Amino acid sequence: MTTPIFASQELLARLTDENVTSDVDRIRELLRAALQHLIDVEAAQVIGADRYERTSGRTNQRNGTRGHTIDTGAGRLDVAFPKVRHGSFYPNLLEPRRRIDRALLAVIQEAYVHGVSTRKVDDLVAALGGCSVSKSEVSRMCGELDADLQAFRERSLAEEGGYPYVYLDATYEKVRQGGRIVSMALVIAIGIRHTGEKCVLGASVGPSESEEFWLAFCRSLLHRGLTGVQLVISDAHEGLKNAIRTCFAGASWQRCKVHFLRNAAALVGRQDAPAVLAILKTIFLQPSHAEARSAVSRALELLEPKHPKVAKLLRDAEDDVLAFMAFPQPHWSAISSSNAIERVNGEVDRRAKVVGIFPNEASLLRLGTAILQEQHDEWQDGKRAFSLASMKLVLAPDDVGATNLLTEGLVA
Repeated sequence: MTTPIFASQELLARLTDENVTSDVDRIRELLRAALQHLIDVEAAQVIGADRYERTSGRTNQRNGTRGHTIDTGAGRLDVAFPKVRHGSFYPNLLEPRRRIDRALLAVIQEAYVHGVSTRKVDDLVAALGGCSVSKSEVSRMCGELDADLQAFRERSLAEEGGYPYVYLDATYEKVRQGGRIVSMALVIAIGIRHTGEKCVLGASVGPSESEEFWLAFCRSLLHRGLTGVQLVISDAHEGLKNAIRTCFAGASWQRCKVHFLRNAAALVGRQDAPAVLAILKTIFLQPSHAEARSAVSRALELLEPKHPKVAKLLRDAEDDVLAFMAFPQPHWSAISSSNAIERVNGEVDRRAKVVGIFPNEASLLRLGTAILQEQHDEWQDGKRAFSLASMKLVLAPDDVGATNLLTEGLVA
């Protein structure tokens, strides 16, 4: 049996050491010893035997210890975690991992125990010491995570002043479905609160970026209380554009200038792309809307003779790519493209590569939401994307658009 903490002669010796003069140090040592005792007790329960004890119910074996530092209100405490021969051990009384890491571990184990893992997942499981959990244990772990993540996705967005700027985008990941590997879209919404903070508004997983899928997603944001939208920033996906027009009537739409430039470059040969992009980029460097319009006219004169397809693209997209100029100039660089959401997509893709192929839609939504919630929490640290003074320059929110759609029954 584990020795009771307060019967430890070693602890008593440390507490009465003449070199320890601070009561705070004594409290810290007591707390460290108490935590270590609880860790050892839990390890004995998991393994089925105490240290040096032989029992018929043993399910694992100790294999040394590893040091771990814990941040507490009494300062940093150094404790030792028992290492086990099969699998891994982390005490339940401590937060085992960041939300993202727990979600990633759950996805890996879910893929493995359901027999749909890839070589990449097999290697990870081996590195973790083997997959020693059952299907029921994985189901329990996923259920606990999903409840927390669902609460985040479905939280109320109702807030006085609303969210003047909203970014919408999607990233694609591979998912195993019905014996096939398909590409699934993880759609994401990010908003700028009227006080200037950036926040994650929502996420969803679906089979494609169809108009019906985007429409359902945007409607869910409205039902959760999203109001005050003045500008929606996204790429020019036709289904998304139609959903924005339906759900955010009265708001402007900004066609992401980065996506626009990519579209233009795709219409010309590689040797001509640098010159064409240089002409187009001058439009976005203008200090006013009127001067940007003049730059568009000059660009059309230069492009029309040799690159008529690019000229037509610019002519058709002019109003949409310059929509950001109707808003405060300090915001232009941030609201003229969807780079804010692209960086989040990049983090999702980076984590998804660890898995390779997701075992189902739920696992993709689980990991994606965990990443987004961690990012959202980091954004709520008091730092603003835009200053309060500049946000006051944004036109007063007109809730007639989104709110009336709900009251008139146009949004199901």
